[in-house]
Parts: sequence; C-alpha cells; structure tokens
Amino acid sequence: MSGASTVCRMLSTSGILGYGFPEESLTRGMGRGIHMLGVDGGSTDPGPHYLGSGKTLNSARAMRRDLRLMLRAARGHGIPLVIGTCGGAGGNPHLAAVADIVRALAREDGLRFRLATIEAEQDKAALRRAHADGRMARLPGGPTPDPDALDRSERIVAMMGPEPFAAALDGGADVVLAGRSSDPAPWAAMAIRAGLPAAPAWYAGKMLECGATPAVPKGHDCLVVDVDRDGVILEPAAPERRCTPSSVANHSLHENPSPCIHVEPGGVLDTTDCRFEAVSDRAVRVSGMTWSPQPYTVKLEGAELAGYRAITVCGTRDPLLIATLDDFLARVRDAVATKAAALGVDVDGYRLIVRRYGLDGVMGSAEPVSDARPHEIGFVIEVIAPDQDTADAVLALARVTMLHTDFPGRLCREGNMAFPYSPSDIAAGPVYRFSVFQTMTIDDPLAPFPIHYEDL
Repeated sequence: MSGASTVCRMLSTSGILGYGFPEESLTRGMGRGIHMLGVDGGSTDPGPHYLGSGKTLNSARAMRRDLRLMLRAARGHGIPLVIGTCGGAGGNPHLAAVADIVRALAREDGLRFRLATIEAEQDKAALRRAHADGRMARLPGGPTPDPDALDRSERIVAMMGPEPFAAALDGGADVVLAGRSSDPAPWAAMAIRAGLPAAPAWYAGKMLECGATPAVPKGHDCLVVDVDRDGVILEPAAPERRCTPSSVANHSLHENPSPCIHVEPGGVLDTTDCRFEAVSDRAVRVSGMTWSPQPYTVKLEGAELAGYRAITVCGTRDPLLIATLDDFLARVRDAVATKAAALGVDVDGYRLIVRRYGLDGVMGSAEPVSDARPHEIGFVIEVIAPDQDTADAVLALARVTMLHTDFPGRLCREGNMAFPYSPSDIAAGPVYRFSVFQTMTIDDPLAPFPIHYEDL
C-alpha cells in the first residue's frame, strides 16, 4: 500500500462484536484482498449500566463465536484484526473479558500471533489534575465538569483516537484489542497509517463502524470499504445486499447532532460537500469530505451508582380505569407513600416510576398525541431506592396498590391489573447513571492509553 495509487481495503463484520454475521459473508469478503479486518465493540447507546457494572454488553458465547471466525480469517490471510471499545463500554473489565476469550481461542485453535491490548480506563487523580488545570470542557447538553463526580464514578474511560491503534500495529501487533475508542478510530488508523489523507480515512471509519448498516436491506452483516486519496467505495459482502447513494447518505447522518459536522479526536470531519455516486448496482463512491485539524480532545465517560431497582409489569383494558388514569395513578402514589411510611420509608427515600405503554410510554411528557384512547395499556412499574431491600419492599406495595385501588364506576371487585409473570416482582439490581460526560484536552494522544503486548 504505497504510492499515488494506494488503496486500503477494510472489512467490518457487524455493528458490534457479538451481534453476529453470516460466515459466508466473511468468507466472500476476505476473498477480495482485505488489508484489515475489524469490528466496533461497543457504544454508550445501551446506557451507563455496562460501564458502571463492568459487565459486557453481549454474552461471552456470542462474542466467542464472532471472534473465532474473525481470528481464523485474519490469521489465515496474514492481516491485522482490530477491535475498539471491547466488551461494550471499553473499561478494563470489558477489555479483559474479550482478551481472555482471544487467549482461549488461540490455545484451542493453535494460533500464534502478537496481541496488543490498549487500556482506556483513566486514573482519577490524573483527571482531577486535568480539571484543576482547566483542561476539561462541557459537552453541549451535558453536565458541567465536576471534580466530585470524578470521585463518585465507578470507572471513567477516555475515548481514544487512531494514534494508539497505529502505535500498536507499529509495535508488531497482529491482533489489537482496545478499550473505549471513537467508533471510526480503528479504521481511520489503518488508512492513515497507509499514507492516505485523514478525511477519507475518517469517513471510511464512520461507515465501517456499523458493519453493513449503510446497505439495504438492513441486517448485521459484513461491509467492505476501499479508501483512496479522494474518497471511499462501499460495498456489502453479501450479494443480497447493496449500497445505494440514498442508503449511504442516510447512514452518514446517524449518531450526531449535526448531519455534516463530526467532531473527532484531533479534528473535525465535514461532509457538507460529499458526493454520492453509484459505481455499480451494489457499490457507492463517496467523495468531497474534508478534515480540519483541531486541538486534541478526548471524550470522558464515567458512571456512578444511583441506587437499586425493582420492577413489575402489568396491564389493564378496563375502559373506566383508562378514562380516569391520571387520577387513578395519583391515588396509587399517595397510597404507596402512606404504606411505605408505615414501613419506615419516607417518600424521599425512593422513586416510583410508572411507564404507560400504549399511551405515552415511549416519549413521556414529549408525546405529541394527547387525545389517544387506547383500549388497553401496559405498565412498567419501577422503584429505585438506596438499597435493594427498600426497592423490593416499595415495589411490592406499588404492585398490590395498582391491583386494588378503586376508581369511579368500578364493577370488578377483584384485581384491576393482569400480570404476565409469576413471580411478578423482579429485583433488577444496581442502577447506574452517567456522572462524567465531557471532553479533556491532551497534549499526547498516546499518553492516556497504555499498550501491552503479549506473544501467544
């Protein structure tokens, strides 16, 4: 990959490690002369629980299946396998879980390679110094940087750019597993390292991070992207899928407050003037993207314990109850508060949340349809408290109160609700919330992200 005609060809297997992909798509794609095989490993989309708890987003069984196929393909073709944001959230426990699977597969399949792991979890003392030095900034819509939030967080990760990936590859790594990273960063690293400009390299990464999502029909499948000096060409590996100018343009708008301005570590990718041209009935060329270097910042993500959760699910189709639902739920809340006080639990010692599916359960107060008249409503009743015992106790009160609270015109003298499960109450365990969500300016893109090598 050198000279003016350089093309870097990369393959992504799916949207996230463990989502699965057709084995035949990987085989077909690898036959095209791939220079790097990879997959994004995670996202903040599933919320703060995985970062706070240290649990992986997808099951070890699912990740193991994907990893075995990818390891065999990458080693068989002598190309690097690169995975960012391992385990879903990219903290040290998530990275360790994926690395353990890779080590086990190497032993079982007799594979020999150099493994690099890149940590993204940050030292709180170093972060406090960065805050004191004024190197932290608020994200639009996010909380103001707070040093106390650093201390409350179970763990904090920084979102690495392409430099640590490139350094690991320069260090001879055949397989690179990284903690939290910008989703496009592994792909951008490979293309930039091949001597290609940053703009098409980053754009390729934004396409590859979600596998075949830029293609139609949608599905978890493999995508192949060629990067050259002026643009990229996208084509799905599976013959039944195709990229169109519309599907690719649509995908380029996702997960960003601006449809055209994408802020990444070290710069801004601008897609305002992109051109989308079909080069076949299954492939699209995109050109016209630009890259503007900026002071180097990384996003910080931290999660803190917010309490413990208990839930129950029930539903009603009583038209008289539904017609007076707001008053009914207000009576339920008052009754639960009285009963909880008798147990020594003040109303400020728990949160009772009732989601009303069929009415406004998805959008809540932002629901624009105000005159809906559903014939049935499903309720997800949730209690959050400082400890599991309190959450369980208050939820039990809420469940029985929902079941037996009166309402005008009530004819049924038994229960008001139908419960699909027995036991009806579910102790859901710890609840986490994002406590750190901001940027930090750094001087060295490698310094916060230590790289460890081992020969398997």
